[in-house]
Amino acid sequence: MSDDWTGNAPAAIPSPTPPISPTLPPSGWAPPSSPAPMPVGGFAPPPDRWASPSTVAATGPAASGPTAPLGPPLASPAPPAAPAGPPIGPPISPPNGPRLGGSFVPGEASPNVTVVSQRRARPWLGGVALGALIGAVVASLAAGAIYVSSVETHELDTAPESRRTPVTIQGESLDIGALLDKVRPSVVSIQIDGFQGEAAGSGVVIDDQGTVLTNAHVVASAAGRSSISIAFHDGVVVPASLVGSFPDEDVALIRVDTPKQTTPADLGSSDALQVGDDVVAIGNALNLGSQPSVTKGIVSALNRELDAEGEQLSNLIQTDAAINPGNSGGPLVNAMGQVVGVNTAIIQNSQSVGFALSIDAVKPLIQQIADGKGTINADSPFLGVITENVSNQTPEIRERFGITVDRGAFVSEVEPGSAAERAGLAPGDVMTAIDGRAISTNSDVGDIIREKSPGDSISIEFERDGATSTVEAQLGRRGG
Repeated sequence: MSDDWTGNAPAAIPSPTPPISPTLPPSGWAPPSSPAPMPVGGFAPPPDRWASPSTVAATGPAASGPTAPLGPPLASPAPPAAPAGPPIGPPISPPNGPRLGGSFVPGEASPNVTVVSQRRARPWLGGVALGALIGAVVASLAAGAIYVSSVETHELDTAPESRRTPVTIQGESLDIGALLDKVRPSVVSIQIDGFQGEAAGSGVVIDDQGTVLTNAHVVASAAGRSSISIAFHDGVVVPASLVGSFPDEDVALIRVDTPKQTTPADLGSSDALQVGDDVVAIGNALNLGSQPSVTKGIVSALNRELDAEGEQLSNLIQTDAAINPGNSGGPLVNAMGQVVGVNTAIIQNSQSVGFALSIDAVKPLIQQIADGKGTINADSPFLGVITENVSNQTPEIRERFGITVDRGAFVSEVEPGSAAERAGLAPGDVMTAIDGRAISTNSDVGDIIREKSPGDSISIEFERDGATSTVEAQLGRRGG
């Protein structure tokens, strides 16, 4: 029997029977011109060699006709080989058979990945980092004492799998239809109509008062005159208001403004997840319609950390379930229909690599926002500009606006009627300092404004057409 694992020559088998003809050489092998012993060492079998377990070495005089190349001769006679049996080691598939091994294992990619930011330029509407991984990511890349039981941690049953009760049908790991019937009433589409234009995303209802959990970047443009509307699964559309957000963690809460009977989702535990578990991403993918889209995948990796435009997102769930523009803020659910994550980001030019915020990391932030302790809320200061890093501007933009500085926050949009417009700021300006504190990146704008209060006056130094000017601005209130 040939050794399919090591490639060593088989032992000779003495036999009184007539010689067994050698197997035919694989296609493309040229027969030797004359029988000659092979030199010891230096021979390696072809990489695509495969052999049937029943093939044995011939003994006796060489048969006439072409022969297949032999392995290196043994240094000493070998004992008779055991009767033919299954090959030792992992089976090697025939050239035309099914390929074994070598397939991609989700989650094994290096964690040092580049995230395509879904964020537009940072809108410093409330004086903090309101930009985020906005749903446009793929195109270039959701107060008060609201919570009672909805913010409590619902621990998953840690009993053996046989005691769990996932939504299943015979022959499938989970029943997507049954799972969707359970989760659909809790998933909403979010529309933002603001000075940046329209934006869309997803969210999930977490209590019976109509509070919706979503990404901060989904509602980043909701300030001043902006309006938020929520579309429920039954087609009812109601206005909503921002409760608060943590932009750096990409978590936000909004709440319906009018009474609406809601169905809270079941918040599970992401700590109970294991790599390979089935998950389903649900949301208003690509803003294609009123009904949510559903994509199935598995947990590819856990506890991922990503750097998105200088901001660290941690405790992420990596999944191969498709996450698309508009899916942001929607729930990632397990086989029991429990929310285990919040869809948030994908990787540029990649397939089947998406990320969700783990629900166990989000729960404490939910409570803080509900207690009015979010970084942004209706009482946050409001400047009314969207900025980008000036270092990211193209030569054409720099020439068009006469930009000479290499550090600062490039103003891409100004909201009509805002503090920024009243102060005289305009698109194309580069903010270089606030109250004498230098601005190197657009993040600095939020860091400085966050320390202020509505009604405070600030001094803004900026460059326009190569000349430096200074203006005074009185900050507004984010809630209008």
